[in-house]
Amino acid sequence: MSDNLSKPVTWQPHQPADRVLMTLKTRGPQSVAAIARQLEVTAEAVRQQMTRLHAESLVDSESRSAGRGRPTQIWFLTDAGHRRFPDTHADMTVQMINAVRQVFGEDGVDKLISVRETAMLTGYRQALAGAATLEEQLQRLVQQRSAEGYMAEMRRDGDDFLFIENHCPICAAAQACMGFCRSELELFRQALGEGVRIEREEHILLGARRCAYRVSARP
Repeated sequence: MSDNLSKPVTWQPHQPADRVLMTLKTRGPQSVAAIARQLEVTAEAVRQQMTRLHAESLVDSESRSAGRGRPTQIWFLTDAGHRRFPDTHADMTVQMINAVRQVFGEDGVDKLISVRETAMLTGYRQALAGAATLEEQLQRLVQQRSAEGYMAEMRRDGDDFLFIENHCPICAAAQACMGFCRSELELFRQALGEGVRIEREEHILLGARRCAYRVSARP
């Protein structure tokens, strides 16, 4: 698989500890050596940050064996570490969803999601207008979703593309109502058009560290 990533991911870290957190957020569990290579710093510098982050319960580790030799210590974000990244007013959003459900029932929640989807689709179509290729469409979608806090990126995978969102700023709302996730997948399909196939392969709400979509042009 190619590692040729589009840029935008936003939430640009400045402190060394934040750079380590960002690496684990966007690349998944990593060894100290792998993080050091990506950040172009020494392994000792990364270990110092890991000690601090572990003390703050933002990261944890486990030993993994790759066959012969000493097991490798692999570091990953804890739930508290994931919460360090932007969330779009989670508590208030969940309260609003529950209030709508209580007053108007599930039909009311569905209408709320539908109105949101329609409004977002208008903006997405404007952002993608004039894109000459599917790759250019996805690059613009990366820009759009990153601006909304999803830390998006895109890469080629053979003849397909992977559209990746490393963070979900509406995760609390999606947990309260799965309709938001169904709506966002439908939103992508409508924005990209009938000539494009898109399927979700990884899902944060199902335990994955990110949401990932396989995108390809229909024959």
